[in-house]
Amino acid sequence: MLHYIQALFAQLDLSSALDAVLRAASVLLCLTVHETCHGLAALSLGDPTAREENRLSLNPLRHIDWLGLLMMFAVGFGWAKPVPVDPRYFKNPKGGMALTALAGPLSNFILAFALILASRGIYLYADYTPVWDGIFSFLLSTAVLSIGLGLFNLIPIPPLDGSKVLGALLPDRAYFTLMRYERYGMALLLLLFFANVGGGMISRAILGMYNAMMNVIY
Repeated sequence: MLHYIQALFAQLDLSSALDAVLRAASVLLCLTVHETCHGLAALSLGDPTAREENRLSLNPLRHIDWLGLLMMFAVGFGWAKPVPVDPRYFKNPKGGMALTALAGPLSNFILAFALILASRGIYLYADYTPVWDGIFSFLLSTAVLSIGLGLFNLIPIPPLDGSKVLGALLPDRAYFTLMRYERYGMALLLLLFFANVGGGMISRAILGMYNAMMNVIY
């Protein structure tokens, strides 16, 4: 029995398992910060809905959409559970929705900057060991993911945050027309993703912002 267990562990690819765990941690961190900041922005503008539904939390389990998480790992495209927002609490509903939406991508850019800053601290002050090297790589790869999530959400296609920001600039009639097609937006995004439409542009934008942050910090 002992030999059988030893043989079983010998066949496990622990490096791949660790990579999967770290990728999950990166995804959950970026999504959790993104969604929590939506709720905090809405609360600061007078909407308590997210707080009342316990969504002002850094507990990732409160924000996970399991299908979206599965898609993120399976194909690299996924989503979290949207934070509930009631624009009736806002003095300016369109403006309030835009600011609440913008808080998500902005939080991802701030998170990325903080992660790169932390990597700089390791680079300067930590002795080189496999553990510190792994942490260093995790911080930088998560920063790239966070930048990507922020930029992707600025695309002005419903239900992404960019559509709410664009909506604040549109006349009311055009805004409500845009929101009316929100339920079809995810299907359109999936189609564009699998057709790789705009993928190169987003990749270049991610690399550009990442390099800009690196130049500031390093």
